[in-house]
Amino acid sequence: MAKLQIALDCNDTDTALHVLEEVYPFVDIAELGTPLMVAEGVMGIKRLRKEYPDLILLADVKLIDGGEAIASIAYEAGADIVTVLGVASDPTIKGVIRAAKTYGKKSFADLICVSNPSERAAQIDMLGADYIGVHTSYDLRDQVATPLEDLKKIKEAVQKARVSISGGIKYEMLDEILTAKPDVIVTGSSIMNSINKREIAENFYCKLHSVN
Repeated sequence: MAKLQIALDCNDTDTALHVLEEVYPFVDIAELGTPLMVAEGVMGIKRLRKEYPDLILLADVKLIDGGEAIASIAYEAGADIVTVLGVASDPTIKGVIRAAKTYGKKSFADLICVSNPSERAAQIDMLGADYIGVHTSYDLRDQVATPLEDLKKIKEAVQKARVSISGGIKYEMLDEILTAKPDVIVTGSSIMNSINKREIAENFYCKLHSVN
């Protein structure tokens, strides 16, 4: 069964909380998107943690340097998962992994812009990351398809980490994506841009939770 991660790609915590109020409990992981992390930082994490003490929160900070120190700030604020870029150096990725272990949390390596995703995924898996994600860049979504083929290759390359997929995922794509058996499916705009966010989230959630 794949988990549903909803990307709260907005610029303020009030909006994020409003969306969560609409979609909860049809969400496994709530992602504080990079725009929200830039705009409000750890205060956004703290507010969501206060309102949803049991919900898994992912801070999409996309670290590329200062891995252990910066990830620790997010973990201390209440994040359960912190992202580091796959193009970051091994010491940076190892730093995020160390911080995650220190706080009893999880690390997530995002393969966005990695030239050889399956090779890098195998390397990061050996470093000990908890999650590895294939990700189509927001700026390239009009030119590049959802990375389904990369997902299939990474599932073969990775031995320990859980694998996620994100980038323009719509409900109509789920049957095809689920054939590759991802551990996490990330959707953002499909819900954030919808008038009936709860209905869309429920459709995603029920679809994923009905597949073994």
